Amino acid sequence: MVFEKGLRGIPLSVELWLHYINFFITEFSSDNNSKDRIKKLYERALSAAGLEFRSDKLWDSYIAWENMNGNLKAVTGIYERLIRTPTQLYSHHWDNYKRHINSHHPKEILDIDTFLKLRSEILNKSSNYHIDDEDEVGLDEALQVGDSMELDAPPGMLATMGDEKEVKKVRVKYIESRETIFKQNEAEVSKRWTFEENIRRPYFHVKPLERGQLKNWREYLDEEISQGNHTRIVILFERCMIACALYEDFWMKYAKYLEQHSLDGVRSVYQRACDIHLPKKPYIHLAWAAFEERQDNYPLARKILMNIENNVPGLAMVCMRRISLERRSKNHEAAEDLFQSYLEKAVSNKTKTFFSIKYARYLQKVIGDTERARKVLNDALQMDNANEKVFLQLLDVEYQSQPIVEDRVMETFSRLLKSDVSLDFKVKVSQRRMEFLEDFGTCIQKISEAYDEHQKLVKEANAKKKRPDKEIIVEEPPDKKVKIDVCGPVSIPPAPVDHNMPPLPPVGPPPPDPHYGYAPWPSAAYGAPMQPNAYPGYPYPAYPSGYNYYGY
Repeated sequence: MVFEKGLRGIPLSVELWLHYINFFITEFSSDNNSKDRIKKLYERALSAAGLEFRSDKLWDSYIAWENMNGNLKAVTGIYERLIRTPTQLYSHHWDNYKRHINSHHPKEILDIDTFLKLRSEILNKSSNYHIDDEDEVGLDEALQVGDSMELDAPPGMLATMGDEKEVKKVRVKYIESRETIFKQNEAEVSKRWTFEENIRRPYFHVKPLERGQLKNWREYLDEEISQGNHTRIVILFERCMIACALYEDFWMKYAKYLEQHSLDGVRSVYQRACDIHLPKKPYIHLAWAAFEERQDNYPLARKILMNIENNVPGLAMVCMRRISLERRSKNHEAAEDLFQSYLEKAVSNKTKTFFSIKYARYLQKVIGDTERARKVLNDALQMDNANEKVFLQLLDVEYQSQPIVEDRVMETFSRLLKSDVSLDFKVKVSQRRMEFLEDFGTCIQKISEAYDEHQKLVKEANAKKKRPDKEIIVEEPPDKKVKIDVCGPVSIPPAPVDHNMPPLPPVGPPPPDPHYGYAPWPSAAYGAPMQPNAYPGYPYPAYPSGYNYYGY
């Protein structure tokens, strides 16, 4: 039971499979059907870990056990699978396979159909194999392991098992037919050899992996995926997940690949990652929740998001994903409950501002309740009267109202300009107020008053920029000071005059316009000359720089 539990957790562990098999042989070899049970166990091991690049010990153990039982045809079958499997000791296995072929009569190691087919080809094409030209067909190269068993066979056996020359020809023919398979497998090994050599830590450890190791795993996975062998790709991913178990991008790459093949496999990968290895990593949880939502499994998606929120509280992305999940599932009551809950639990004004803005947008854009959206933002301003983002969102709410109410918008502008926000921000908002009045205003007097107030703000801002916050006095060194003669008059040289300095522009407001009673709005900057008959432009953006459409 312990072995089975361990192998369910680590199915790629060749050492654990070998320990289990040796334990099974020791304890149950005396049972009646022990051989069948042991064979099934070996097949399970090969199915789980046989494609591992370093699984050579497992293959050798299986071959040795079949040889011990005298099942030569089964040994041949194992070698047939092994020479098609890229492993670290592929050349060693090929040599052992040729030794196995040359050490036994073809009838003992091949099934009857294969043996008769090879013998028939040799008899029909005897011109390719003459008795006197064994060197030309490469017989010595094929028989690399010395003399075969027929040379030492008891008298009379050669007659019963066929002519020795014919047996050698069958062996050569069979080895030549497998040489092509070996070359193909060798090419597959060469594709993976560099990646395998660069794997320095194939086991799990809590210490971070080097960047080179992570890069090697990524490139190895991409190469294996490009080959298109699904079984080998899964095996390599499982190997990678042992060494890279603490890196969520590898788990997400694995899950994304499996989405094309098995949804249950995807769910298993996410479950192992989130429940065992990465319980506090948010992105893998969000990816799992999104996967379950795509499968319309809303209860499980809610549970996943709740788990990561409990493990790592205070993550805004998780909170908003929970709210968005309820909104997409048309559960608006639950979404509003979550908004209110997060507002109540907010521990800072910044957090409260964030959720207030999101909640106001939700109420206006999704629910269609502008009055409640306005109330949420006003409540936030009572807590923080200098929050520029909330003011901008409140302006956006009024702008988006249908129909637009001028008095409400102007009231919001006035409230903002009287608040504790920065002077530069007030200048930008004042510019936006003039734009609003020009587009939607119904009274020219309000436009004039807004312009006058804007001019005052601009002058105040310019004066603040010119006036340093604190006058800095630089103490001259003693040798630079002017020496004063107490007995005579002091001679101070006049300051040098820079004749290349351009004349200063005139100071003062522009001349009044007889048509409107106030100066026109300049096209580039206040105080710049206007072109004749030009429509007064605005030197300000639609929204203050540094903020997006929604105010942050």
